[in-house]
Amino acid sequence: MRKDEVGGVDLATSALTVVPAPAPAPAPAVPVPAVSVPAPAAVRDPAPVDLLLHRAAGCQDPVVRAQLLEEAICAGMPAARSIALRYRDRGEAVEDLLQVAYLGLVKAVHGFDAQVGTGFMAYAEPTIAGEVRRWFRDKGWDIRPPRRLQDLRASMIPAIEELTQEHGRAPRAEEVAAHLGVAYQDVSATMVALVNYTADSLDAPVDGVDGPGIGAVIADDVPEVGALEDRLSLEPLLADLPPRDRHILVLRFYRGWTQREIAEDIGVTQMQVSRLLNKALATMREKLLDI
Repeated sequence: MRKDEVGGVDLATSALTVVPAPAPAPAPAVPVPAVSVPAPAAVRDPAPVDLLLHRAAGCQDPVVRAQLLEEAICAGMPAARSIALRYRDRGEAVEDLLQVAYLGLVKAVHGFDAQVGTGFMAYAEPTIAGEVRRWFRDKGWDIRPPRRLQDLRASMIPAIEELTQEHGRAPRAEEVAAHLGVAYQDVSATMVALVNYTADSLDAPVDGVDGPGIGAVIADDVPEVGALEDRLSLEPLLADLPPRDRHILVLRFYRGWTQREIAEDIGVTQMQVSRLLNKALATMREKLLDI
């Protein structure tokens, strides 16, 4: 048998019939889900708080109006919480900040005028933030300095950051005072007051790790300690007095001069010295009570 013969069939001369392959069945149609197109931002409904407050403004029933205001407060609580959390890293409990922010929200809801036309949050945000800042100013200090120093502290913090970037080092007190246009004594006193924001516990270790507490090494109630406290309290008050009044007080109480000697020294009558002393002492007493 030749190589081109298989089973007696001549492959060279026999005809081959090619059977085409069957066509594949068409795939079943898959339904395309409908896609909803969101409405443009310009046609969205107003905020729920604004709607509730507008309804409350036109409501004549006091019971229904009170209910609408309560619902508006509940709807605005997430925004108040967001504002309160901006201040969470300043050493105060988050729960206290939230309570103060919610109080500011209540004030904002009851003080908002829906007829003005502005959105509620444009009015509420500064109201809530202001309430939190006032709480820091009035309640946050363990040892509260005068209000003018608390207000100056808010201006000093960004000024110190700006001067640090400008000079490449921490600014001195006189540089901060010149930058803000305030007295050097006020800046210096504010820097000292910053360490009084949070007082250490008397049970805290002296070295910060172990050992006796701070209370164990504090001196007993001796006259020298009391005199030191009085002097530290009076020094900034003396610095705020006019030069002549300060000079009179130093002569009278530090050097023990009589009013006649003081009158001869500054060239006025003894009666004028008495009036100047009383005025200076009254001014210092008033400032001391404000601390």
